Amino acid sequence: MALDDARTNGVVVQKYGGSSLATAEQVRSIARRVAVLARSGRRVVLVVSARGGTTDELIGQAQEFTPAPQGRELDQLLATGETASASLMALALQHAGVPATALAGPRTGILATGPHGSGIIVAIDTEHTVELLDAGHVVVIAGFQGVTAEGDVITLGRGGSDTTAVAVAAELGAPACEIYSDVPGVLTADPRVVPAARLLPSLDLDLMAEMAFAGARVMHSRAVELAALHGIGIHVGHSATSRIGTHIHKRDGRDGDAMPETRTAVTAVVHDRDVARVTLRTDRIGEPPALAVFRLLAREAIPADMTAVSEHSGGGLSIEMTVHHTYTSAVRRSLSELASPSGRGGVEVDEGVAKVSVVGKGLLSRPEYAARMLSRLTGAGIRTGALSTSQTRISVTVPRGEEKQAVRLLHTEFGLDSPEGADPVPLASHP
Repeated sequence: MALDDARTNGVVVQKYGGSSLATAEQVRSIARRVAVLARSGRRVVLVVSARGGTTDELIGQAQEFTPAPQGRELDQLLATGETASASLMALALQHAGVPATALAGPRTGILATGPHGSGIIVAIDTEHTVELLDAGHVVVIAGFQGVTAEGDVITLGRGGSDTTAVAVAAELGAPACEIYSDVPGVLTADPRVVPAARLLPSLDLDLMAEMAFAGARVMHSRAVELAALHGIGIHVGHSATSRIGTHIHKRDGRDGDAMPETRTAVTAVVHDRDVARVTLRTDRIGEPPALAVFRLLAREAIPADMTAVSEHSGGGLSIEMTVHHTYTSAVRRSLSELASPSGRGGVEVDEGVAKVSVVGKGLLSRPEYAARMLSRLTGAGIRTGALSTSQTRISVTVPRGEEKQAVRLLHTEFGLDSPEGADPVPLASHP
């Protein structure tokens, strides 16, 4: 069967996170529901993460031999978590009476490139997957991994299984990708921090990408960006029930009847404690330092946020940024190349910070929102550090350990505790 035919034959792509697969009973429960779906005539592809805690255990094992494991060998080790998860799910499906095949490594057809640990998908050959679907099999794909042109396993970075699922859905022509985890959908804040956080039944793809990049763990930002590029909807639900709680799609700006100026601009409050603030001080001459910094970041495929450049009155400059804590060693190593040879510069890494963000639309056009955010935090005794603003996100750094209080304060400050309405944020495309 040609791939084009697969686009019109009820292909369903579902992804299950590691917390949804932590116990044998959870795996069996998912297998039973998928079996019902397969018997109804749907063509099912599952993408699975490593079972809960497995990745951390594997990293711990690697650290028994080297304090900072990285590169090709670490990727080979970490990929075994998803490979095992896919095999176990396939076995559970077979026991439920449904033909199922687990695919990992080269058999997934996923070609990726870039640094190990941060691979980027460049192509997917779905011929084998379609052949298995034709034969009536449920295909279970190990997420988070691809294969380089040289045949080596490469992992796709934090949240990579989301990206795998969306990429596979795009290549198979599925209209949507279903993401299941241990939360009912996307909420206005982390419910473990804000019990009053409310479900967002409908959410704009652009805002979801901002939320994911700012630290919301329910989706990976690269997966959302990929969905937007290929026009794929994302449905987020709870793995225990398979009930969809949030539909993520591209909005056309015609939601609701209220005038844009009267609509609330804030959608959610997001926090990320897995960040570090990096500062480079240098008085080197030659290539502009900012250009050199971003060339190094590009070489290492390290995404940076909240970047600020300031010149010193006596010459030289400072460049500050936040990065995910897993990149701190690579950033320190790379930026050390640019430190001042005179010894007056250097690279400083502050891991005692967290990032708190409000996400919405029209935020830059409403400067009072940043003022309210800072006023609420400082009024509660929370010291704010770096600040960055855009039309869709305002982010500040706060001392690590105070981010949860900050989230709760801002959730209340911007009216997200209010129980009114099924969707608290009917947003316009043009504020």
